[in-house]
Amino acid sequence: MNQKPPRVWISNASPKKGEVLRVRAQIEHVMESGLRQDEAGKIRPRNIVTRFEAHLGTALLFAWEPGISISQNPYIEFTFLARESGELRLHWKDDTGQTASASKAISVS
Repeated sequence: MNQKPPRVWISNASPKKGEVLRVRAQIEHVMESGLRQDEAGKIRPRNIVTRFEAHLGTALLFAWEPGISISQNPYIEFTFLARESGELRLHWKDDTGQTASASKAISVS
């Protein structure tokens, strides 16, 4: 899916319980809509990120199903309340079945 690992930033990896955490993430991806033609006039096949999920431990925090209007190298930002420590796992999947993943540890005090 991508040549470089996803870029992930968390506002505070050691928050207090109840603190709002902000997560920013970006991956490299062509996000080809399937509506454009190449130089020879042939339609480029659609290949977009079809699913993004963020989990903390076993809990699903956030899910997103982007459409064809999302630009190349999609960037996402979301917030959640720090309730428990765990591993924040981010996962992307595209039309071809390719995936990308990233994780960050969060330690709630």
